[in-house]
Amino acid sequence: MQYSPLLADLIKNLQSLQGVGAKSAQRIAFNLLSKNRAKGIALANSLASAMTNIKECSCCRNFTEEELCPVCSSFKRRQERTICVVENPADVSAIEATSEYFGIYFVLHGKISPLDGIGPEELKLDQLEELIKRIECRELIIAINPSVDGSMTSFYIADLAKKHNVKVTTLAQGIPMGGEIDNMDQTTISYSFSNRKAF
Repeated sequence: MQYSPLLADLIKNLQSLQGVGAKSAQRIAFNLLSKNRAKGIALANSLASAMTNIKECSCCRNFTEEELCPVCSSFKRRQERTICVVENPADVSAIEATSEYFGIYFVLHGKISPLDGIGPEELKLDQLEELIKRIECRELIIAINPSVDGSMTSFYIADLAKKHNVKVTTLAQGIPMGGEIDNMDQTTISYSFSNRKAF
């Protein structure tokens, strides 16, 4: 079907969102235009503000508008010599919701994937190494989603931490192979933290 240029552009941009296909993008566009124009404008303003003002925390790479995210800004009240390495900011939210972990985080924003051209440099693992040294890290917890690329990333990070005589642990039972942390329930994540094991 032929759409007007603005409508075609809106549908195309909605489709660029992960998990939104052509039909879903069309439904969202039609719904916003038919019934929710005020919400559409609010959404557009919110997106523009977020894209302009949200950046990476200078310490852990979580998303924030400030220099430090809320977790890192409460550094002194947390177990500051423990670092939990996660793939994405959604994992931080899932773990924080359990109230089981009280250290700080390092967000990778991905996994090592040679086929996709993602190596240690893209994940800023040099920044992780600097953080390990700066806080004199005692334990590094690897909380990366289990997969082939996840395992490769975990082994790389474990080797990096062990060079600095840091104890390396990984989450225990409860996170299945192929599962994603941000999709797990709080009880499962809490159990995995309580029963983490040496890497």
